[in-house]
Amino acid sequence: MKSETNQKLLFVYNANSGARNAILDSMHKVFSPSTYDCNLCDITFGVMAENRAWKKFREQSNISMSFLHKDEFAKTYASKFGHRYTFPIVLLENEHELELFISTEELNALQSAQELIDTIQKRIKKMSQ
Repeated sequence: MKSETNQKLLFVYNANSGARNAILDSMHKVFSPSTYDCNLCDITFGVMAENRAWKKFREQSNISMSFLHKDEFAKTYASKFGHRYTFPIVLLENEHELELFISTEELNALQSAQELIDTIQKRIKKMSQ
């Protein structure tokens, strides 16, 4: 999947944007990790910093990626897609539509950033065949 195809992966976190929410999310990860609602957040970011393997993949990949919090997604896509999705989720965005790329259930089952990377790479490879 090259960027010139006007496709990108849209990662939507099950968290709201803003500094206050980031602090609350970090505290939640520390004090009650089993009830934290965003596995995508958890495996791509630790309590304070981005996961190293994930960051390296993201920076070195030729896959176009965009990252939104659920409130940002709602503002940007609400009129077209409404409340069609649960979060976290990874969508494939092209010029006219959003397609499911990795479901909430699949993301919640992942245990590590490497599993997420492997899943993305396998699906991209399958799409290009």
